[in-house]
Amino acid sequence: MRRRNAWRRTLLAAVGGGVALVALFPLLWVVIAGFKGKTEVLATPFRFFPRKWLVENYTDILGDPIFRKAMLVTFGGAILFAALSLLVNAGAAYVFARLDFRFKRILWVYVIMTMFIPSMSILLTSFIVVNRMGMLDTLAVLVLPGVASAGSMFFIRQFYLNIPLALEEAALIDGAGRFRIFTSVFVPMSFPVFVIVGIGAYLGYWNSFVWPTMTITNPNLFQIMQYLYNFRSERSTEMGMLMAGSALAAAPTLVLFLIFQRYIISGIKISGLK
Repeated sequence: MRRRNAWRRTLLAAVGGGVALVALFPLLWVVIAGFKGKTEVLATPFRFFPRKWLVENYTDILGDPIFRKAMLVTFGGAILFAALSLLVNAGAAYVFARLDFRFKRILWVYVIMTMFIPSMSILLTSFIVVNRMGMLDTLAVLVLPGVASAGSMFFIRQFYLNIPLALEEAALIDGAGRFRIFTSVFVPMSFPVFVIVGIGAYLGYWNSFVWPTMTITNPNLFQIMQYLYNFRSERSTEMGMLMAGSALAAAPTLVLFLIFQRYIISGIKISGLK
């Protein structure tokens, strides 16, 4: 029995290691390709490791003030977007989960219906709206239109529905209002859920390309994906530096995952709640 369990653990470890290697291979290749020369990245036959390791690709891209500014602006906008997303969606989720008011079911159905509308189908109308509101070339046009999310509301609402009513009733007996109950009872218990929703909002903002390209023309507000696209168009021969910039652009997301991985796993478990 011990030998069988040892073989089973070894097999599971081997399978897990293989899956991890396959999943991390593209990222690992991008990082290593950042050390290659201009033409070596796409050279044939394919070579995984460079003939000569060029640290200059990373130092040069970091020395570009436009790249640094794009990283800083994108990171700040992503943090602001994630914070506002949590604030709006958590508040709406609490209202739909715990409060009773007229037309509640109709409004909830209306909110859920927006989950089934492809974002590309309303891209042009959204652009017309923000253009008429004078929001083009501002940080607001990147943050405000996507703050409210039906998917995030639904996810947080499902969590709130599983919080015992006794906690809320005890707080009401003690004289706490609805806002106090939300901030003092529900919010402290929602950290794993907030991590999942917040990181999802952060990634959605960080990886967005089409919307910033349509609404931002000011180089001072360029997002990191815009910068990489423009770099690819203007300096198409410097693929090594492009790979270095792409690797650095992925770094903040990896750091966030390493910091919050325990809460991400907890949030995945919570997602199975009904």
